[in-house]
Amino acid sequence: MQTTVLIVGSGLAGATLAAALGSVGIATVLIDRDPPGQRLDPKADGRTTAVSLGSRRVLEAAGVWQKVADRASPIWSIQISDHASPAAMDYDHRDVGEEPFGHIVDNQLLRRAQLDRLAELPAVTVLAPAALDTLERTPAAATARLADGTEIRAELVVGADGRGSTVRRSAGIEVMSWRYNQTAIACCMSHERPHNGVALEHFMPGGPFAVLPMIDREDGVHRSSIVWTERPDRAKAMVALDEAAFSRELQWRVGDHLGRVALSGGRWTYPLGVLHAKRYTDTRLALISEAAHAIHPIAGQGLNMGFRDIATLAELVVDRARLGLDVGGPDVLKDYERWRLFDNVSLVAITDGLNRLFSNRSLALRGLRGAGLSAVGRIAPLKKVFMRHAMGLMGELPRSVRGRPL
Repeated sequence: MQTTVLIVGSGLAGATLAAALGSVGIATVLIDRDPPGQRLDPKADGRTTAVSLGSRRVLEAAGVWQKVADRASPIWSIQISDHASPAAMDYDHRDVGEEPFGHIVDNQLLRRAQLDRLAELPAVTVLAPAALDTLERTPAAATARLADGTEIRAELVVGADGRGSTVRRSAGIEVMSWRYNQTAIACCMSHERPHNGVALEHFMPGGPFAVLPMIDREDGVHRSSIVWTERPDRAKAMVALDEAAFSRELQWRVGDHLGRVALSGGRWTYPLGVLHAKRYTDTRLALISEAAHAIHPIAGQGLNMGFRDIATLAELVVDRARLGLDVGGPDVLKDYERWRLFDNVSLVAITDGLNRLFSNRSLALRGLRGAGLSAVGRIAPLKKVFMRHAMGLMGELPRSVRGRPL
């Protein structure tokens, strides 16, 4: 089998890149070891994704967003507070334009939209389940052999197979990584009063506690997604509580501005850590999203970094393909790594620093946190910079992030 781009991993990042390339006719093969429907099991993943404005535009260019837009809840404002300080900071979208900061989308809905979009694209071939057996890369081409004997020859291989990327390991690319003494609890809650598109992030000693607006259920019940960071032992104890006791813990943390709250559905836990590949490329190989970097969810930017990887790599591939040039050559890979490195390294450092600053009981840091929140809230230009970061609109942006056709 001959193709232009081979993508290994059909998660949210890999599927989006395949849709983006397929939308402009780039021959793409997407492989994954799991059956496509496995990730659609609601018991498998209870998370939601905070899709920034810039990332929404990437999904629009890929033809995915149109299939999920009516089930995505806009974020019109963001409120940030610290348990140890009266200082707080409010972001209002009207200070930077008419568009929302982003949207909250159920991961299952986004995956379904991606699969539906890929099925519409003749340029995309999805092979799943399909186990990668060997991957050979030379200056001339890349050749992948699957466990069933299928051979795929491509100009470019993209590793989109997550933190434990076999593609990254096969290239001998080392990573910098560490684990936090924290676990994220993901769940959904119902509440009496509407959220009005307000996202909340409250910094607690164990870590940030985020309340993210979701669309109402079909019966009109108001909903929000929770990302609750705790020490691992505390998180284990929380998820072991019965539903009523867990709901009481939620109520204490959320407060009464949404009225009575209650757990709605299951609970999932995820250990937290940082990973950053020492390089993103090798001969005819590029890494995207969590195969290249993973960060703390404190600012909801993890997958949004991946979407910017996708927008950048897709633009470079499309521009060279239109000129009849090799899309997996050294110049493409060099441009991709240069373009993405600063943004990704900066966010690794920023999110790590924020987590260490706010997730503790240090009296010495309490005043610094309060002063920082107050200063950002008072200085309008600085506040706008932070808001544009939240929207994914800072730095050297690819065309699709700016809302232009790929």
